[in-house]
Amino acid sequence: MNLQNEYQRLNQINIQWFIALVGPAHCAWDEETRIHYGHDETEDLSFPPEIVVKPTSTLEVSQIMSYCFEHSIPVTPLGARTGLSGGALSIHGGVGLSLEKMNNIISIDQNNLQVITQPGVITQVLQEEVAKMGLFYAPDPSSKGSCFIGGNIAENAGGPRAVKYGVTKDFVLNLEVVLPNGEVIWTGANTLKNATGYNLTQLMVGSEGTLGIVTQAVLKLLPLPTHNLLMLAPFSSAIKACEAVSAVFKAGITPSALEFMERDAIDWTMKYEEVNLIVADNVEAHLLIEVDGNNEDVLLQDCEKISEVLEGYECGEIMFADNEAQKDQLWKLRRRVGEAVKSNSIYKEEDTVVPRFELPKLLSAVKEIGQKYGFKSVCYGHAGDGNLHINIIKGDLPDSTWTNDLPKAITELFEFTVSLGGTLSGEHGIGYVQKGYMPIAFPEVHMALLRGVKELFDPKRIMNPGKILP
Repeated sequence: MNLQNEYQRLNQINIQWFIALVGPAHCAWDEETRIHYGHDETEDLSFPPEIVVKPTSTLEVSQIMSYCFEHSIPVTPLGARTGLSGGALSIHGGVGLSLEKMNNIISIDQNNLQVITQPGVITQVLQEEVAKMGLFYAPDPSSKGSCFIGGNIAENAGGPRAVKYGVTKDFVLNLEVVLPNGEVIWTGANTLKNATGYNLTQLMVGSEGTLGIVTQAVLKLLPLPTHNLLMLAPFSSAIKACEAVSAVFKAGITPSALEFMERDAIDWTMKYEEVNLIVADNVEAHLLIEVDGNNEDVLLQDCEKISEVLEGYECGEIMFADNEAQKDQLWKLRRRVGEAVKSNSIYKEEDTVVPRFELPKLLSAVKEIGQKYGFKSVCYGHAGDGNLHINIIKGDLPDSTWTNDLPKAITELFEFTVSLGGTLSGEHGIGYVQKGYMPIAFPEVHMALLRGVKELFDPKRIMNPGKILP
């Protein structure tokens, strides 16, 4: 069956029905709004929904899904649309279901170190609210100032501090989910341990909105660390910088962040942000390393030990951030790399991840494949996790090379990544743009299981269709 034709045949969207349910202020179908909600941060792709609906409650989401299930209308859950894999693109039109109005922090439980939140809460807003109570929500994707908690759950977002604290899945205890047919379930329990049946909570985390819509989340919190120290270490060799990463951990230290940026990433971002940082001509890459905790003397000792480790890997003079303003400047430099690259050229971003000791091999392979196919790449990422963001730059490449040869290069890159014990995505998800490469990571028996899960949850295939599964 051709899904696109089937959806076009069945898509009889009754705009008045949606207006009657959520009100005219929470519905839009004009071209400008549809285009606005038809893209995320993935390249220049645009797939507008036929109507944008903004529910304000779980009940409204349930009623919308029940109606769409009955009429076989595709639904694409929409958050802040900061994703990089096309997960929020309305590939088959239908309803763009925006969760932006469901943006309340419902309760903060200081006794049990938990927070209950709706999906439309901005991640940084949640972090700042719990911090007022001396609590800490650790996952911090680079877009934390604009991305939503619901999108973080859908993509299993990570961020720099995942190396010490874990990714989003490590903080999700329980979820309220609206299923594709409109039924509402809680996936687990508000407990730190739960061995009762299959773990539906973790199945939903990272499912990219293809199995249901999260309408409430119970998240684990931690005590807020009282101190952190930040250092920027330059290297004359990008490969040596990657080699130093696993050496830091082997020395018995677990930083709260360990980020890699090669030279172009730093240079492009300094121009984009007008940041003043003196970088010696022979520097090929930097590691941005943070340690945190509650004893500053212990953290100073950790920094000294890290410095000693880095000396064995051609590290230059290390810069220590002396105050909060310097820390903020260095973190801004790291977090804005993606935007700086995007402002320079058409590009494709891959989100490969390998065991961290294999990171030097991965970086070398990226450059070798680039030479083979004639493309330039700018690499950066969460080195402490072995997670390398590879920005393939179009630059002056002919359109025919970009269109015809680049998929071959990406295939080679993914095959090598898997051969190292890695996989296709560390935190950006598969979404629309990577789904064709899924068989590189999984044999057919695995793919059949994934398709079976999708079929069980979503037999009519209306829930964010066109994502993850080729």
